[in-house]
Amino acid sequence: MEFPFDINQLFSERISILDQTLVAGRKSTGRPDLQAHIATVIDELGRASAKAQQLTAPITSASKLQTQKHQLYLVKDGESSGGRGVVVGFLKVGYKKLFLLDRQGVHVEAEPLCVLDFYVAENLQRNGYGLELFNFMLQHKNLEPVLMAYDRPSPKFLSFLAKHYCLTQSVPQVNNFVVFEGFFLNRAAAQLRKVPPKKPDGEIKPYSLMEREAVRQEQKSLPWPFAPPHSPQRSVASQCSHSLSVGCSPSRAPPRVAQTSSPGCNRNQSPQSPLGNRCRARRTSSQQGLVARCNLYSRHMDTRAVGLLDRHSPGTGPSCFHLFLHPRRTA
Repeated sequence: MEFPFDINQLFSERISILDQTLVAGRKSTGRPDLQAHIATVIDELGRASAKAQQLTAPITSASKLQTQKHQLYLVKDGESSGGRGVVVGFLKVGYKKLFLLDRQGVHVEAEPLCVLDFYVAENLQRNGYGLELFNFMLQHKNLEPVLMAYDRPSPKFLSFLAKHYCLTQSVPQVNNFVVFEGFFLNRAAAQLRKVPPKKPDGEIKPYSLMEREAVRQEQKSLPWPFAPPHSPQRSVASQCSHSLSVGCSPSRAPPRVAQTSSPGCNRNQSPQSPLGNRCRARRTSSQQGLVARCNLYSRHMDTRAVGLLDRHSPGTGPSCFHLFLHPRRTA
C-alpha cells in the first residue's frame, strides 16, 4: 500500500510497534507532522481491512488506538516504490476479559491476549509477510498461538492458523471469539477462574429487625409534610390532621364510641332505664319506620321539622324521635 509521503521516514524498522502515543521511533517523537502521517496510514489500513472482511465499519483507526490499550504491529517493504517504501500489513492485539466455555460446558473467566485485527495487502499476500509478522508478535509477547483468543477470524485467517500452527480443533463459544482446544489445558490455573453457578431465585426475605428499626428512625426524622402517610409511627401533626378530618379539635382526644343503645332513646340514659322501656313498649310498626328514617338526620335538625314529623306520626303519646332530641321538655 503506497502513500504520497516517505514510509521509511515514518517507520525506521521493518516491523514497528505502535501504541497510544502513535510514535514509531525516535524520529517521530515530538513531530506532529509525522504523527499525522502515521495516523493516516493506520486509518487507511483499517478501512482496507474492513473492506476485505466485508465489515460495515472499520474496527481499527488511529483514534481508537489512542483510546484503547492495544498494540499494533506494522510491517513494511522499504525497498519498494523507488526507495520510499510501502506498507504491507498490520496485526493488532490486546487483552480482553472473556467468559468462555470449556469442553465440559463450564463457564471460565479469563483475560487472554486476543488477535483483534489482521490484514495483509491483497497484492502482497502469499509472500511470507503474514507469517513473519505473526511470528514477530509471538516472540515479542513470548506466547504460544494456542493460548490466544481470536476475534471473528476470517476463513483465510483460520486456514492460516491451521497451516502454520496446526490449530484446527476449536471450542465452540457463545461470543465472537474463537479459542482452540489447548487453550484450557496449557494455561496455568491462576490465569483461569471458574465462574460460580448462578444461585436459584428464592423467596424474597422480609426486612430484618435492624433494617426495620432503621426505616422507622428514618421516617421519624422526616418532617410532617414529607413523612409517608402510612408510616408505623405517625407524628403529632399527622394525628392532629386526622382529628380535624373527623370533626374534633386538635387539642382534644378522639371521641369515645358510646355503648349501643336502642334507637330512639336518649344517649345519656342507660339501656335499662324506665323511660327507655316505655319507649320500646309504645313503639308500633309504623313508628319503627319513622324512627329509622329520622335517625338519618343530624341532631341539629330544626324543631319545626320534628313537630311536623310528630304531627303526621300515628299513635298516642310523645314520639321516640322527640324524646331523643328534647329529653328535658318531654319529661
